[in-house]
Amino acid sequence: ALTGLCQGGTYTPALALINDHVGRARRGRAMGYLIAGSSAGYAICLGVAGLALKFTDWRGALAAVAMLPVISWVLGICVLGSTANRVHPRPAGESLLASIPAVWRNRRGMLSIWGYSFHNWELLGLWAWLPAFLTAALLVHGANPALVAQGHSPGDSAVIALMFAALTYLANIAGSIVGGTMADRWGRTHTILTWSCVSLALSFSIGWLISLPLGALVALACLYNFAGIADSSTHSTVLAESVPQHHLGVAYAIRSVVGFGAGVVSPVAFGWALDLAGEGDGWGLAWSTLGLGAALGPIATWKLHRGAR
Repeated sequence: ALTGLCQGGTYTPALALINDHVGRARRGRAMGYLIAGSSAGYAICLGVAGLALKFTDWRGALAAVAMLPVISWVLGICVLGSTANRVHPRPAGESLLASIPAVWRNRRGMLSIWGYSFHNWELLGLWAWLPAFLTAALLVHGANPALVAQGHSPGDSAVIALMFAALTYLANIAGSIVGGTMADRWGRTHTILTWSCVSLALSFSIGWLISLPLGALVALACLYNFAGIADSSTHSTVLAESVPQHHLGVAYAIRSVVGFGAGVVSPVAFGWALDLAGEGDGWGLAWSTLGLGAALGPIATWKLHRGAR
């Protein structure tokens, strides 16, 4: 819980820093690089955990992963020590609490928040369940018979699945940068609509394709991660451009509560669907729950697009 609290306390200020220090013409790409950095962290984390599990148990792997934020903390102090701290003044007489209903009344801002929340339903569900799905795929392909023949246990499938998942997170890095750059050149809502529809198609299909050759399935998972995160930075950019600057921190806070709340519920719904369906259609139905929730996102974005005309 403390780790999550601290992580949440760094994400929103980082978005606000980019909004303060990067001009509109380059803001989408800058947000994309921020999200790409987060994805690189996820990939490194999974890679380190997978390597550590070859030499130790889960406790040792967790300890190895826990060292990474210490490194980022030191880097953060070095980089941000000379960065100006901007505070946008509020109108005279307006309290901080008054910002909350003001954001809720901001139609563009709330459409952006709802679009991001449905996006998070899909993305965080994807991140939570992809390693388990790839492990199941390895077992479908014979509990990784090549390793078993070399004297390894079938349990090594979990380690290999972690490494595959780390590979798919590398696709997140590219997706974040491409999506952010597209948002600057092609437009915010067009970018969101394009990539959200691609990821929706994969949510409704990947679970039914578990029997694909392993290389093809991992490639599909890479595309899924690419598309799933390609619009993430653009959601952050749109919100920054939809609310007054003195409301932005509160707007990001509301979005975090609603959006990450959706991201907490979606993996649970996925698991329920998987348990209820059982073997056979279980994975297909479970992945489809992510698509069902995420399908509302493009609707919110389309309304945002029409309102901007």
